[in-house]
Amino acid sequence: MNFLQFQSPAFLWLLALLPILAWWSGRSGPEAALRFSSTSLVEAISRSRRSRAGKILLGLRILGLAFLIVALARPQEGEMNESSEADGIDIVLTIDLSISMRALDLSTRENIVTRLDAAKSVMQDFIDKRPYDRIGLVAFAADAFVVSPLTLNHDWLKKNIQRLELGDINGSGTAIGTALGAAINRLRDQEQGSRIVVLLTDGENNSGEISPIGAAEAAKSLGVKVYTIATGQQGRVPVPSMTRNGRVQLDQKGNPLYRGESEYSNYDEESLDKIATLTGGRFFRAQQDGDLEKIYDDINQLETTTVELRSFASLTELFGWPALIGLALLGLELVLANTRYRRLP
Repeated sequence: MNFLQFQSPAFLWLLALLPILAWWSGRSGPEAALRFSSTSLVEAISRSRRSRAGKILLGLRILGLAFLIVALARPQEGEMNESSEADGIDIVLTIDLSISMRALDLSTRENIVTRLDAAKSVMQDFIDKRPYDRIGLVAFAADAFVVSPLTLNHDWLKKNIQRLELGDINGSGTAIGTALGAAINRLRDQEQGSRIVVLLTDGENNSGEISPIGAAEAAKSLGVKVYTIATGQQGRVPVPSMTRNGRVQLDQKGNPLYRGESEYSNYDEESLDKIATLTGGRFFRAQQDGDLEKIYDDINQLETTTVELRSFASLTELFGWPALIGLALLGLELVLANTRYRRLP
């Protein structure tokens, strides 16, 4: 943002004296070079352009003085700049890709989405609210894999989240301990600042060689905080038929198509709560539409990033231009007063 300022604005009060100077000069005028018994003798001459030389010369003088006063006030053109320094948080998001994430219990009649699609949407919104944090992503089902290391390239990260689909990995199990271990490994070498893991699942640990509690103890020893989220209703849940591109199949009326399929969804609340408590985090449940949005908003509020904003201005001195114009006008007055508008002795 550009702006104009004066380094010594008090000099601008001198501009108020110029109308007084003009009035006084016009009132008194210079001493007459010739005396006449009656002004009617020179009335015709007074209407000629040269007889108005006094006004022209006085105008040049007043204008020149005005520019010099502005120069004394030191006008400056400034450009405001801002810089920020953030003490960011390192965050690893984990997302469950087991088959039960096809369930539609987080949907509404107007917005039919699977558990996975609901989770992907709120995770992308969460990332948008954390512009200064490095964020990574781990996906898991019967096994776990790192979708993205810690990065500040959030657009690239969100594209990778959007690409996740059921079936990308073996969805017949849920390896919570393995997923948590993979997330902690992403944070192991990051010794500065806060480090957190947000673990989202709709099942209990039944795969992998790492126990969830053992992984949580490792997280505690490294100072990593874990927030756990259990999503969906428990028990046997119907799952809709899916298209080849991973979308829910709908009938002609826009209702999901079910072909008698169902999945067993049963998360271990006690284990998830213990993981969170052991590491200083919190345990959340998301069982209906809107719950995930609120949970991720709560985590966003709990884990604040300190941002220091600094503003500074770069200034360019402009006094040379009004000074040059003022001197030029006074010089022009002097030249005209001794040439074209020279006064008779």
